[in-house]
Amino acid sequence: MKDFKDKVVVITGGANGIGRGIANIAAKEGMKIVLADIESDALSKAEDELKEAGVEVVSVLTDVTKVDDVKALAQKTIDTFGEVHLLCNNAGVLCPYGYIWDFSLLDLKWIIDVNFWGVIHGIHFFVPIMFKQDNECHIVNTSSLAGLISAAETGIYGVTKHGIVAISEALAKELELKNSKIKVSVLCPSAVNTTILDCERNRPDEYRGPDYMPFMEKMIKKYPESKKKFEEYRRTFEAGLSPNQAGSVVFQAIRDEVFYILTHTDLRYKISIENRMNDIIQAFEQNKLYNQKNTKE
Repeated sequence: MKDFKDKVVVITGGANGIGRGIANIAAKEGMKIVLADIESDALSKAEDELKEAGVEVVSVLTDVTKVDDVKALAQKTIDTFGEVHLLCNNAGVLCPYGYIWDFSLLDLKWIIDVNFWGVIHGIHFFVPIMFKQDNECHIVNTSSLAGLISAAETGIYGVTKHGIVAISEALAKELELKNSKIKVSVLCPSAVNTTILDCERNRPDEYRGPDYMPFMEKMIKKYPESKKKFEEYRRTFEAGLSPNQAGSVVFQAIRDEVFYILTHTDLRYKISIENRMNDIIQAFEQNKLYNQKNTKE
């Protein structure tokens, strides 16, 4: 997709952060915008600001963990604009720096349902619409650099982000097999100056439970030394790219049909990815020797 003018974009998590940055760049490109978010006040504010700028925009209060909400989002998009060309499955939450065993089951369910199932729901309801249209379309699924590497204390978040990379890779290959006009990218950002560290403000009651405590607060209570880590993490995000900068990277990558969209290309990130790949290759060679030995025996 090279030309975006008058085309329709749907953005989940569109009221804040990277989603809002994508919306801002979409507005500059002359797109019609469907904003979806769970945070009603921020969603209304974003819609009003875009309308004041002359953008054709509609907002849809959406919890991406809910099948009916995403189904309704798809229907509202078609009822309002008649078609969809760009889908950004962007909604996500983050509980930074936590040991896997310290997460409650509701912590785990919330993170997985938003980050991973939100993408699945988007694919499920929008891809058939795009197939029926049979025109040039693109899907961008927001993962993270955490979807390309693995690190201690980010395990559950990483599980969801690796899953998004995997499902995006599979989706792209499946669409190629069908000779589809739909293209796919997976967005793997590092630090962008967003409010994702405060995402617990949008955590529904069903994911809280009777003993609920915000995760960072719970971790600091159990491990006082983690307070410093959280403060460092927040400073890193605040010094990160602006949402608009991230949005600009996304649109250029769509134009160029780039699959892996990286907002940060620092050498240290490349080295981390290479180290992980080298570990896998080395294990492959080691296990090949074991298998040859077992065959002979």
